Amino acid sequence: MRPTCYRCFWPADLCWCKRIQPIDTETEFVLLMHPKEFKQEKAATGRLTHLCLKRSRIVVGVSFEDDPEVKALLADPSRLTLLLYPGAGAINLSERSLAPEDLAGRRLTILVLDATWALARKMLRLSPTLRHLPRVMFTATHASRYVIKQQPQEGCLSTLEAVHETLLALEKSGLDTYTQPTQLLELFQHMQDYQIACASDPTRPGYRRSSYSSPAERKPASGQSARRRANYFPKPSNT
Repeated sequence: MRPTCYRCFWPADLCWCKRIQPIDTETEFVLLMHPKEFKQEKAATGRLTHLCLKRSRIVVGVSFEDDPEVKALLADPSRLTLLLYPGAGAINLSERSLAPEDLAGRRLTILVLDATWALARKMLRLSPTLRHLPRVMFTATHASRYVIKQQPQEGCLSTLEAVHETLLALEKSGLDTYTQPTQLLELFQHMQDYQIACASDPTRPGYRRSSYSSPAERKPASGQSARRRANYFPKPSNT
C-alpha cells in the first residue's frame, strides 16, 4: 500500500505540505464539508484551502442544525458569522457593502459549503439555521480556472477559487489583508497539472486520449455532470 500523508491526504511522495505557507488572516473561514468531499475527493480544493489558511477549520457533515461546533460559533458574541452563498439580499463584498465599522470589534467568520452544487443545496435545506444567516457574495474577478472538472453553469467556481475571490473582496473593502494572493491559485494549478499528466499517461489506468479543453470554451454542464463541485457567484464584470 502506498504511504499517505494524513494531513493533506495525498501520497507521501506527492505531499503538498512542504509547498504551503499558511496565510494569516483576520477572517476565519469555516469549511462545512460534505462527507463525500472528505472521504472520496482526491482533488478536494476545500482541504487544500484549509491547509493554506491559518485561521480556518473543517467541519464535516450533511446537516449542521445540531452540530455543537457550528452552534458554538453562531452563539459567540465576539464573532460576526456570515454564510458565503449567493441570493436575494446577500451582501456583495466586492461592492464594499460591508465596512470595518460594521464588525464592531467582532471577528468576521465566514461559513463556506464545500460540496457539489447539488449537495450544497441539500446541506442548506437540512440546516434551517444556516438558511437564515446573513449571506455574503462577491463579483468574481476571473472565470473558473478549473480545467479538470466541468462547472454546472457560467460563473461557478471551486471552493478554493471562491475563498480566493472572497479574500480579494475583503481586502478591497478594508476588512482584511490578503498577504499571499497567488499561493492558492499556484497550488490549484500545480494540483491540476499533476492530474492532467497522470490522465495523459498511457501506462496508467484512466488514460485520457483527448486533452482537456479550456473552461472558457466549454458549454455549461447538464444532467449528471452538473452535480460536480462548484459554488455559484456572479460572473466577472467588464469594468
